Amino acid sequence: MDVSTSTWLITSVVLVAVLALDVFVIGRNVHEPSMKEAGAFVATFVALAIVFGLGVWATAGSRYAGEFFAGWLTEYSLSIDNLFIFLIIMGKLAVPRHLQQYALTIGIILALIFRAIFIAVGAAAISRFSWVFFIFGAFLIYTAINLVKEYRKHDEDEEPVDNALMRLVKRRLPSVNEFHGRSLTVSQAGKRMITPMFFVIVALGSTDLLFALDSIPAIYGLTEEPYLVFTANVFALMGLRQLYFLIGGLLQKLIYLSLGLSVILAFIGVKLVLHAMHTYHWADWAPFDGEIPIWLSLTVIIGTLVITTVASLIVSSRRADPDQDAVSGADRRAV
Repeated sequence: MDVSTSTWLITSVVLVAVLALDVFVIGRNVHEPSMKEAGAFVATFVALAIVFGLGVWATAGSRYAGEFFAGWLTEYSLSIDNLFIFLIIMGKLAVPRHLQQYALTIGIILALIFRAIFIAVGAAAISRFSWVFFIFGAFLIYTAINLVKEYRKHDEDEEPVDNALMRLVKRRLPSVNEFHGRSLTVSQAGKRMITPMFFVIVALGSTDLLFALDSIPAIYGLTEEPYLVFTANVFALMGLRQLYFLIGGLLQKLIYLSLGLSVILAFIGVKLVLHAMHTYHWADWAPFDGEIPIWLSLTVIIGTLVITTVASLIVSSRRADPDQDAVSGADRRAV
């Protein structure tokens, strides 16, 4: 895909400007968005991504448009899973509803920074070393297996927010128990103390870092074009604040989301390994000579997401209905 410097510059400026408008201007008014407001923003950002993908189709062809849509859908799905972890963090740390939008804004900024770093590192590694696809593929397969293990435990209500970084901060820095608006620190008795908001930012930031480690190899398994990797990631981050409030309750019902993501990541992981084998002419025996076409990738991703969402909503609705006593034992364990 031949992308001129001017196209890169214009795209970057426009997308960053739109994201900055959402994060720094709209998000500056700290409040809990109404369902109407959140829905309007989410619909607008999704429409922009679709229009951009159609623009790629018109200017560069169906192959690259398919790569963009596959990458965007995968990154968007991972972002929704990220939102679920954010939901847990907000609940565990008892973040007031009117401050959650501010915390989410910081989380999105950190996610963009981490992904930009990993995009640059991934592009540099791929351009120099073909064998890096083996590492990316193995990592995604490993991540998929871990998602299945975590799903089988199904202990979301007991999931700890603390990680090594959080424990280090708690040990080293004195803190207070009360939120003081958006302030990260507060002075008490002449001593500087950190507030719970600081812990929230640390938790969100470390979560963003872990999700960036998953998302970048995943999208490089669908496209090697840095331009498409960048745009798909930016579009996947647009409107996440509003999406959080719009489907906060629905996130709890997507009980099979992690399983769906495990299937997608495992598929992309195998695709990366086959691609690396194809590079060294080790996959002549495989279908498509090891180069899985983008139409098949897009079919697997969309099909998995549709099945995951429909199955989740059906089982969740049965669980919520007190008259539904016919839920199988397997479904009860899954829920």
